[in-house]
Amino acid sequence: MAFNDLLLRTLNGEKTERPPIWLMRQAGRYMKEYRDVRSKVSFLELCKTPELACEVVLQPIDAFGLDCAILFSDILVPIEPMGVNLDFKPAPYISNPVRTLEDADRMRLVNPKTELKFVMDAIKLMISKLNVPLIGFSGAPFTLACYMIEGEGSKSFLEVKKLMHNNTKAYTVLMEKLTDNTISYLQAQVDSGCPVVQMFDTWAGLVSTYEYEEFIFPYVQRVAESVKGAHFIYFAKDSSSFYPLIKNLNCAALGVDWKTSLKQADAALEHKFVLQGNMDPALLFADKATITKYANIILEEGKSLKGHIFNLGHGIMPQTPVENVKHLVDIVKGV
Repeated sequence: MAFNDLLLRTLNGEKTERPPIWLMRQAGRYMKEYRDVRSKVSFLELCKTPELACEVVLQPIDAFGLDCAILFSDILVPIEPMGVNLDFKPAPYISNPVRTLEDADRMRLVNPKTELKFVMDAIKLMISKLNVPLIGFSGAPFTLACYMIEGEGSKSFLEVKKLMHNNTKAYTVLMEKLTDNTISYLQAQVDSGCPVVQMFDTWAGLVSTYEYEEFIFPYVQRVAESVKGAHFIYFAKDSSSFYPLIKNLNCAALGVDWKTSLKQADAALEHKFVLQGNMDPALLFADKATITKYANIILEEGKSLKGHIFNLGHGIMPQTPVENVKHLVDIVKGV
């Protein structure tokens, strides 16, 4: 089968016959095939076994004919060799969170080509079996810091904000190390063959515009400027108030969550970027007529953009009906 380069052409700014479609967390628990694989191993074992990671990456490509694949891993995998005790119960849990300058100082810089070799091996294996582009990814420094400081998920991430303001030195040391590690991790993925990488900033929307400008954006900017040889996509959830800053990023595309329309985002970003998004994942639980209605609204807005990659505004939910995923893909592909 011929290689499907629709995503790459879109990111190059070419006018294409239709938008490419992929779904965040497209390899995962909503598919029985994934659950069958996952039932035999722990989540971390799945991430660290290239053959199994490759198997689950191929599942949604084979099932739905999506236009690209994304590396199967977890954003927290590269922080484990920094010196954190990481577990999934099933949510991520870190038993030695970073709360002091001493904690930040003991975090290590990581060589991803040796200490995360299983990721690079998985990428090479996936690329050898795919006829679509493979997207590599990482968490953004701040989002990784949120888990490392808090120790687990949180509604407020109060410990993060306390460290940020009460012990700025410790916060800065941690963020500098995370930024260096994120750059080297993404670059290693590019060097292993990924033509596109995406950086997820899931928790960026926790802070004010002023805090984002001072404590988060400089690190985002450094990563975007430093990774070479691939298209760079930045996705920050709940970030529309940061667009006056984000519009200065050097990147190929920006992910947009479902709370901002593509038209609004494009105007605020001064028409500079290919935009990716932005259907509410919950809409995949609606009837097919409703899915069709909202998908067509997004597709219509996408026609006026520099380029449009159809995606959800966040990750697909585990309970999502598989037949609705197929229906959505068929709408975008004009089937």
